[in-house]
Amino acid sequence: MSKLKELYLNSMREFKSPKTLALIGLMAALAMVLNLVASISIGPYIKIGFSGLPNRIVEALFGPFVGCIFGGALDILKFLIKPDGTFFPGFTFDAMLAGILYGSILYRKEISLPRIFCAELLAKVIVNCGFNTYWISVLYGKGFLALLPLRLLKNAIMLPIDTIIVFICLTFVAQLTHKFRVVPFKRRTAELSK
Repeated sequence: MSKLKELYLNSMREFKSPKTLALIGLMAALAMVLNLVASISIGPYIKIGFSGLPNRIVEALFGPFVGCIFGGALDILKFLIKPDGTFFPGFTFDAMLAGILYGSILYRKEISLPRIFCAELLAKVIVNCGFNTYWISVLYGKGFLALLPLRLLKNAIMLPIDTIIVFICLTFVAQLTHKFRVVPFKRRTAELSK
């Protein structure tokens, strides 16, 4: 329990750094651009896009607390800039919960495919297929069980794809942070220290 408490306290301390705030601002801008140009809606219930990648970077670099705040604020900002239906606070809750899940699993940890796969799997089952499907059923008046099969299929297809994309992005970010001597990740291999 003390490790979990320390994890959250360290993540809260990340907000004190001006570098953190600057990078969070850049990641928010990148997420907004990706949301505008790199997302595809498949009907009203399924959306595929890359605007979550900056979230994963923030969560891995700065932890669950920063990831939670970033996810919630960014969800509201995305809605204000590009409204997609009506605003529903359940989706903001989902973004914050995803920030906690990813941040708890990835913050200050070694970047590895199994770790990222576990984070993706948990987020897809709990947030995407669970809460998100429930909010859609409440918002649109559709049956939860009627929406679930298509959402399960979409998330099952996207699980390995998202895992690989996040792994590649976080590996690249880890190499950059080591190059500039900002070391938020544990070293994965000797090649990162070169």
